[in-house]
Amino acid sequence: MAHPMQAPAITLSQVSKHYDLHANPADRLRKLLLGRFYRSAPPFVALDNINLDIAQGDVIGLVGRNGAGKSTLLQLVSGTVTPSTGSCVVRGRVAALLELGAGFNPDFSGRENVLLNAAILGLSQEETLARFDEIVAFSGIGDFIDRPVKTYSSGMYVRLAFSVAIHVDPQILIIDEALSVGDGMFARKSFERIMQLKAAGTTILFCSHSMYQVEALCNKVVWLEKGKVMAAGDPASVVTAYTGFLRSQEAAEQNDTPFQPTQATEPTASVRDNTDTPCRILDVKAIAHDGEAVSEIEATTGVTDLTLRIRFECAPGLPTPSVAIGILTEDRRIVCSSGTHNDNINLRLNPQGQGEVQLTYPTLPLLKGHYLVDVWLLDENAIQPYDTVEAAVSLRVYQKGLEIGVVSLPHSWQVGENTR
Repeated sequence: MAHPMQAPAITLSQVSKHYDLHANPADRLRKLLLGRFYRSAPPFVALDNINLDIAQGDVIGLVGRNGAGKSTLLQLVSGTVTPSTGSCVVRGRVAALLELGAGFNPDFSGRENVLLNAAILGLSQEETLARFDEIVAFSGIGDFIDRPVKTYSSGMYVRLAFSVAIHVDPQILIIDEALSVGDGMFARKSFERIMQLKAAGTTILFCSHSMYQVEALCNKVVWLEKGKVMAAGDPASVVTAYTGFLRSQEAAEQNDTPFQPTQATEPTASVRDNTDTPCRILDVKAIAHDGEAVSEIEATTGVTDLTLRIRFECAPGLPTPSVAIGILTEDRRIVCSSGTHNDNINLRLNPQGQGEVQLTYPTLPLLKGHYLVDVWLLDENAIQPYDTVEAAVSLRVYQKGLEIGVVSLPHSWQVGENTR
């Protein structure tokens, strides 16, 4: 963390960013010719009177819906756009991963783009050449370094761009959703390097729709909505407020939409292609009353124990991963979650790199309904997901009483006589 006397790494004072809206190119000419006499449509306000101080060494999570102004704010900090009003002061070398392949000339080779981008970020040619082999090795693109980048896949684009950004010794690193592209092993390397930069005191702006990663990585969170700062501060508090806002918006939008229950008779085998991930889930089952492993199970509130078994495997040489489990309602709202990392449970792997863990919820407190079980396999710090299985188990809960809601909480009553 920064020393209290240090100047902020980033200062935004009354910053607004407006974009003029034109129905067609001719309107731009009319405005140029007529000036203040031209009546145009009201401008689009991307940012509206933003005031922020970001201390050196802060890791800031930026959250908000699409169109909230997140990308515009990051572009202002990176210097690719200027504010319409106000000032944005940035102290330190900035490396930004905003748009996929931004700053790359598609006709240049990877080698030429590395030299060009490193120069733009402030390195001399000698400094770049001294780090060139390390940049290429980290990106993992091999012989493609001498081919035009227009022949690259999206994953190769982002790997090379990220590798350049982290090897220029940035004092401020800006990351949009770019790291969602790429294979599992590179994603792991990327997050390891981000954690190293964080430990070294680099100021990081991290924009993501993954609230879990935002809370895990960041020491502060800024929530934007329609170009305004709605909240800024402690990650747990801001994320809770933001997710509550999202739920209220979803409820309003779906008020007149008939409910469609999630079909979960078969587990959804990983939400992404897991063929290139270094660790993967092999099997998820619930243990039935007779000891049989099943994908569907029935339970009674406050009576039945729920035991889940997860088998997984991991590539040689990697630290032992962690496992997390979430129980969700039919409309995929998380009721509860449990994780081995959070509970300080150390998993073990056999010589073949495979492991198994069981989780038991005694006397399940869920009230009647249909629930789903999702399972995540994550790195040893429970930040980077390797593999995910959605609706791995279908759980139907029955109850004997008339309680309503989602969960039966432990409680007690005290009865006394009214002496008045």
